Amino acid sequence: MMSKKLYEVLNNQIKFELDSAYVYLSMAAHCEATNLNGFANWFKHQSQEEVNHAMKIYQFLLDRGEEIKLQQIDEPPHNFKNPVALFENTLKHEQKVTELINTCYETAIAEKDYPAQVMLQWFIEEQVEEEQQASEILEQLKMVGDSGAALLMMDKQLGARASSD
Repeated sequence: MMSKKLYEVLNNQIKFELDSAYVYLSMAAHCEATNLNGFANWFKHQSQEEVNHAMKIYQFLLDRGEEIKLQQIDEPPHNFKNPVALFENTLKHEQKVTELINTCYETAIAEKDYPAQVMLQWFIEEQVEEEQQASEILEQLKMVGDSGAALLMMDKQLGARASSD
């Protein structure tokens, strides 16, 4: 049986992962509205990835005999100044996700819940990749600026992201 404390942080993480999906979907909509369809593609894939993360925790809780208590999803931001601002927000958001995953892991350790520790290890590794990717794109955007041929090249590059990510 899972401790109440661990259950609560994991159940809350489902909500945050779904909030994240909504944030990235909002960013995709903004990109499409500003004719950055490659950026939109990247954010749509990111949104789906967050749903997959939520479902991984959802299934873990069900497999452990826990009840899922879905919570209200917050309205995401929808106005973004430029592509740099989008990825500054993305990096900051991923850093928050990392902080929350670390809290879940710390709770699993404190509660001596070894199956949760194993499951959360995957998320810890995933967050290293997520932050690295957001940081890399942000730094490239800072180099190319928010208009011109280089931005269009980045848009094309981000549009090539496959759904297997």
